[in-house]
Amino acid sequence: MNARRRTVLVAGAAGTAALATGCGSSGDEGGAGEATGTPTASEGAELAGTADVPVGGGTILKEQKIVLTQPVEGEFKAFSAVCTHQSCLVSTVRDGTINCPCHGSRYSIADGAVEAGPAPRPLPPEQITVSGGTIRSA
Repeated sequence: MNARRRTVLVAGAAGTAALATGCGSSGDEGGAGEATGTPTASEGAELAGTADVPVGGGTILKEQKIVLTQPVEGEFKAFSAVCTHQSCLVSTVRDGTINCPCHGSRYSIADGAVEAGPAPRPLPPEQITVSGGTIRSA
């Protein structure tokens, strides 16, 4: 094989690899897709006001990849918002569950336990503090 043909083949293979790499999901299409990285809330960062988290429901903080819940009045919980099935971001909190749009996994707002699969594990808890109507990362 001559040198010119090898150069064309190598360049073509590199271009194909770059194109295939660029076709991945960004993970930020309305909660669907894969969530990359870990929660970004730094210790002591203000996450939300207590009034922002409904009793019996919750609030999803997409940027921090955290879901805040209030299972009963005055009791606040925090969990990773990354589904344990295929790392999609959860998209809703409704009827006592945290819901993943990708494959239907549902988690308890009280403890993050799997209520419906295919999720293999509960949502990991996140540490928070609640003081003066403000929820902060711990």
